[in-house]
Amino acid sequence: MRGQNNSFKQRLQSYLPAISLLLIIPIWQLVCSLFEFPPYILPSPTMIFDAFVQVESARWVMHLWATLRVALFGFILSLCISIPLAMMMVSSKYLSKTLYPLLVVIQSTPVVAIAPLLITMFGSGEGPRLAITCLITFFPLVVSATTGMLSTPPELIDLSRSLRAARYKEIFYIRLPYALPHIFSGMKVAITLAIIGAVVAEFVAAEQGLGYFIQFSTSFFKVPQAFAALIFLAVVSLILFKTVYWVQKYFFAWTLNKEKS
Repeated sequence: MRGQNNSFKQRLQSYLPAISLLLIIPIWQLVCSLFEFPPYILPSPTMIFDAFVQVESARWVMHLWATLRVALFGFILSLCISIPLAMMMVSSKYLSKTLYPLLVVIQSTPVVAIAPLLITMFGSGEGPRLAITCLITFFPLVVSATTGMLSTPPELIDLSRSLRAARYKEIFYIRLPYALPHIFSGMKVAITLAIIGAVVAEFVAAEQGLGYFIQFSTSFFKVPQAFAALIFLAVVSLILFKTVYWVQKYFFAWTLNKEKS
């Protein structure tokens, strides 16, 4: 009986976020109806849904693919750079002391301020947009990978060195597997930041993408349409976050147990 109650509570807890989101929609609709907000200030959920339906599906797919392409490529590029860099920083204290302050400076610089400069210097192609996405997603990946590798139990490192294991084996066979839970935590943060980076780049210079679509809609006071694109972006971010979680769950399930502990 207790087991059934615990399983019911666990299922209820897993559904609570969805239930809370569903409760927001009627409250939102009620507030808009009672106070009669004009659509250009706060559109109601029904207006947003109508605006979403009125836009052609092919147009949604076009803008979605433009944003998703930059976000995913930027995320993968950032992942391919950050993990090897974290390995090098763990292997060399001198390199770590040299690069870490530079990474903090890069992270502290507002990307919104850098974006127009990159577009001006390199044009309005996908290159600058990928660079902007990388700048946003890079730091959490490097920090999580470095923290995970440095948190490897010292006795494992001492054992490998007593067996005269090569340095690359210490990194690949001991430190990297132990860092995987931290890396996946950084990936979950970075994948959502990748969408933000792609949208910021589209605000500056783009002719396609959901960020461009939001800017275009608001410039013509089509606020319900802009809200529809914004909600679409939020759903895409949640799906990408869940995708990283599913990859971790089905291919690296032991890292989830490590996170819980």
